[in-house]
Amino acid sequence: MKTIIRLKRIYDKPSREDGIRILVDKLWPRGISKDKAELDMWLKEVAPSDDLRKWFSHDPGKLEGFKEHYLKELDQKTEYVDQVIERAEDNDVTLLYAAKDEKYNNAVVLMEYIKNKGND
Repeated sequence: MKTIIRLKRIYDKPSREDGIRILVDKLWPRGISKDKAELDMWLKEVAPSDDLRKWFSHDPGKLEGFKEHYLKELDQKTEYVDQVIERAEDNDVTLLYAAKDEKYNNAVVLMEYIKNKGND
């Protein structure tokens, strides 16, 4: 049985299908308690650098530049990326993020990176 990696806003209600819930943002999301988040792991080390995050600011026009720089950062953070991959070997994993935009955020790029790494 193949495991699944999915994305979800941390503000959405946790569900059994989430599997292992990993927050992949550097900053704790506003307005949510640690209990309500029902996290298995907060992997802030895998998030984009502060400078890159602030520059991007979820601007769709900057997505390609953000992806290019964030992928380079992820290449330097393989020990943290591998933690996600290891958990996904036997469990479904949900990467959680706080951004309002479901298409233009670091979790989308991270999931793509992980899937591409698995195809190497």
